[in-house]
Amino acid sequence: MTVLVTGGAGYIGSHMVWKLVDAGEDVVVLDRLSTGFRWAVAPAARFYLGDVADDVLLQKIFAENDIDAIIHFAGSAVVPVSIEDPLAYYDNNTGKTRALMAAAIKAGIRHFVFSSTAAVYGPQGSDEPVRENAVLCPDTPYGQSKLMSEWMLRDAAAAYDFNYVALRYFNVAGADPKGRAGQSTEGATHLIKVACEAALGRRRQVNIYGTDYPTHDGTGVRDYIHVADLVEAHLMALQHLRRGGRPLVANCGYGTGYSVLDVLNMVMRVYGRSFKIHMAPRRPGDAGSVVADATLAHRELGWTPKHNSLEQIVRSSLDWEIYLAHRAGFDASGLQKIFAAPSI
Repeated sequence: MTVLVTGGAGYIGSHMVWKLVDAGEDVVVLDRLSTGFRWAVAPAARFYLGDVADDVLLQKIFAENDIDAIIHFAGSAVVPVSIEDPLAYYDNNTGKTRALMAAAIKAGIRHFVFSSTAAVYGPQGSDEPVRENAVLCPDTPYGQSKLMSEWMLRDAAAAYDFNYVALRYFNVAGADPKGRAGQSTEGATHLIKVACEAALGRRRQVNIYGTDYPTHDGTGVRDYIHVADLVEAHLMALQHLRRGGRPLVANCGYGTGYSVLDVLNMVMRVYGRSFKIHMAPRRPGDAGSVVADATLAHRELGWTPKHNSLEQIVRSSLDWEIYLAHRAGFDASGLQKIFAAPSI
């Protein structure tokens, strides 16, 4: 059988494709390349250029490939932009997910793994790790658009011959330990990527948005998960569905939080260079502390993270940024591979 990966040319999706190929799966990728790259797709995967809501294209893909499962990454994920242009997020994240689900159900594709987010929780009343039964109160259109998609999955599973796992990601970072994939989008807003670019001199500074949160140093605390561990959770979710497992919504995180300053200090320590930091006001939609309780994923999927250290995440991220610098012809004199280097 074949797995369709939507958004498989993007950051997380490209890692998923490599993971599936490594596992011996037959893989098809659908991506419109709005933020992804054709070169990022594993050569063994078959590629279709287009939109996940294009019913004619989906029918063609389903007719040409014996697909039994869809892993759905395609969507928009920048919180401030969702506040500026909410209807675009409801269209791209919710409306197009509905179209993809409808086409899959019509074609008899029973297994669906969905890329959700911790943003569905919104601000929580305590700093305790967030469990899946926490109050769902997203305060951004991004989080709301993902929660609405979860509701559609729940209702579809109750009505049709259809099953799903929705994985709520916390803060995804890092790059493929084998150096085959990483975060490559220009102007990306992920903190660790921004900090690595600053360390390499590709950004003038790193902005810290909010220094008055009730955290150990006043800056926001997040649960950073290595992308390699995240795609492993997706593979296990796929196996869970193929075994006939029940519908599942589960967190993906480590249960350990690091502040913005913790992350910046780690990047400077690992790479051995400092960079300019600018303190800025809080942004709308940002919470003080968000950390996962991933007990359910451990228990139901058998998921055991293997890359759960901030230093490991940072080292792989820096290695990928050095690779991108060389690829782009950036003056990379003095840059060296540091993944295996001792800590500074």
